[in-house]
Amino acid sequence: MKVTTPLILISLAITSLQGCAPVVIGGVATTGAALHSRRTVGTFVDDESIEMQARMAVLEQQDLNSQIHINIISYNGVVLMVGQAPTQALSEQAQSIVTGIEKVRVVHNEMNIAAPNSLLTRSSDSLITAKVKTGLFNIKGIEDFDVSRVKVVTEDGVVFLMGMVYRNEADAVAAQTREVSGVEKIVKLFEYLD
Repeated sequence: MKVTTPLILISLAITSLQGCAPVVIGGVATTGAALHSRRTVGTFVDDESIEMQARMAVLEQQDLNSQIHINIISYNGVVLMVGQAPTQALSEQAQSIVTGIEKVRVVHNEMNIAAPNSLLTRSSDSLITAKVKTGLFNIKGIEDFDVSRVKVVTEDGVVFLMGMVYRNEADAVAAQTREVSGVEKIVKLFEYLD
């Protein structure tokens, strides 16, 4: 009886901590990504919070959410909205929601006025994003360039580039992105450090 009681307590403790491992690991992953960023850790966390709050706020507007396809990306308080809305009014409604989120500095509403795109188009966009991110590893000769400092978002073949970069880094990223098949247009939303 004396041996089984500690074993039961250990089992209960391990069972109750099962959900903590992803939290700890997720926290370490977030901290690791933040360390490579030119953003402060606080700003990195703020960006994650902005994205989550904006998504939740749009989801709460069921009439809006059921009619649009939207992705919301924040980098240093600069928010990119991409996707489709069937009317300009719905796009503006989504933008108004996002603009109202605390710590949002600027909103770039790049939503197309159209019906939500197909799963095939979204898959193609994901593939383009992956190819662009992979291609960025080919950039050489720029001191301290780190591909993790560039946020790549693709919507309908249009590649949006975000991050805090120097102009020579931005030029190299755009040049490398042009090499990727399927890229129809490049939109640079960088914040320049020089």
